[in-house]
This record gives sequence, C-alpha cells and structure tokens, in this order.
Amino acid sequence: MSDSFVPPGIDLPPSTLPARLAELAAYLAAPAAGRLTEEQRALALGIARRLVCEIARELDRGIDADILWQSWLADGVPAAARLAAPCFARAEEHRWREQSMQQAAMPFAGAAGDARPESEQETLSAVDRAYLQLQIADGRRRDALGSPCIAPADLDPALFRTLLLDIAAWQLGRIEGDQGEGARLGNAVNGLMAKQASAPGIDAAARDYHAALAAEQALAEAAETAIARHDWPALIALAASAHGARFEAMAVALLSAEPAALPLLLAPLRLDRAALAPLEASFAQLTDRAVPGVLADHSAPRAEVRG
Repeated sequence: MSDSFVPPGIDLPPSTLPARLAELAAYLAAPAAGRLTEEQRALALGIARRLVCEIARELDRGIDADILWQSWLADGVPAAARLAAPCFARAEEHRWREQSMQQAAMPFAGAAGDARPESEQETLSAVDRAYLQLQIADGRRRDALGSPCIAPADLDPALFRTLLLDIAAWQLGRIEGDQGEGARLGNAVNGLMAKQASAPGIDAAARDYHAALAAEQALAEAAETAIARHDWPALIALAASAHGARFEAMAVALLSAEPAALPLLLAPLRLDRAALAPLEASFAQLTDRAVPGVLADHSAPRAEVRG
C-alpha cells in the first residue's frame, strides 16, 4: 500500500496493515464479506458514504447524493482502492478514541470544535490559540450527530479531485452528457479544488500547534500531558508534524505499531519512556488492531529516510 502511511525514516516490523487496507478497498469496490470486523466495516463504510455525499452536495445541489451512493454500492465505488486507506485510518482512530473516552478518568478539557469568542481568543497565548484551532479542525471530522467523517479540507488533493470528477461523471451520465451541464460541473470542480487548497485543515492546525510548542520548548511536556489525559488528537498532531507526515498517516502508524515500536515513532518528541505507559495500555485494550505478527506474509510499507 501507499508509503505515505508510514512517516519518513520509520521502519516498522511486518504488519497486517496492508492486508486490512487491501481488504477494505476490495469491499468498497464490490461490497461483500471480508476479514474486517463488522464494527470496522460499518465505521469505514459510513465514513466513505458521508464523505462522498458531502462532496456531491458541495459540487452540485442538484445531485441526489443518496441515489449516487446507492448506485456506487451496487456497481462498486470508482476510487475504492484510494479511498480505503483514509477511511480505514479514520475508523480505527475513532474506535480508539471512543474506547479511551469511556475509560479515561480525566477527559481532556474542551470539546473539539467549540470555538471561543474572538475577544477571548485574543487573550490566549500562542500555544493556546494553536491548540484551540487544532480542536476546531478536529471537530470538523465529526458530523452533526457525532459520527466520524473526513473533512474535505483534510483529504489528499489528488483523491479529492478524483472523487469530484467521478461524481461529476456519474451526474452527467444521468442527464445524458449535456454539454452545458458538463462545463458547469467542470467549473464547479475547479472552484472546489481552489477552495480546498485554502481551507484550514487538521494538518495545517497540527503544524501550527507543533511550531507554537517548539518555540516555547514545550513539545515533550505537551506530548506527555496529551498521553496522560488521553488527548489522542493532540498526540497524533505533534507526532505527525515532528515526522513531516499527514495526520491520518501518523494515526494509522501508531494504531498498527507494536509497543516496542512506539518509542521509535515518538522519538522526535523526546518523551520519557515511562510516559508511554498510558498509551501502551490504551492500545492493549483496543481489539482487532492491525498489528504485526498476524499475517506473516505481509510487510508494512517502507519509507525512504529523508536527509
């Protein structure tokens, strides 16, 4: 699978992750049975549906997103192989976070996405402002009912464009290729691509939070606090930025790592080894993780070391 799902410079042991991603791609292309659990399958499929329907509505309010999705389920989702990885990553992150919320004795402060009044934001430190923006970006990764989703701003631009074009092609097929409608949809695709490029997403918020903490030489302390409070979005954000990786890539790298690999993944944050104990305990209690040692004939994707 894609090298982008292991941060540069990290070699992980053999993992079941590639098999899980391949299975999800096959399921989306021709929905049938697979080795995903029912919970994983339902979460990933729901995330894919919410993403496709949201993009369709943004592209053209005249598109019946529900009919589009049912059509794609019947015939196979066009971009299934590329859509599988981010949907799997978001689904596994959601399972992890839901489990932690149920078990954490001290949930982290503030609901993600709860913006404070601008007058109050002006009194915050640079670190607190950056953390608030991270919470807001994370809040966009759930729908109005609290279900996990992928915000279009967080999607890989190439995949976003592919989905836009696939949806536009489906709509044109339904109206028998009207040339005027084709031109209008083409302009809408270009407009949404430009909008995505300037939209604040989780990756930009993660980089800003990391930079603010680095300027205060407070990275290790913040990461250790995030682990102690089960504030997994903050930990993922800091680790991803430290490796120059995407948020979703770091989430799935952590979720598919053995305990022995965690110090390596989090090494740039310079954490005390004992500080990892709550993280290791949280992973130990999460069932059906794509961890090494289950399918020996699959290897984790390897990434080139960047100079």
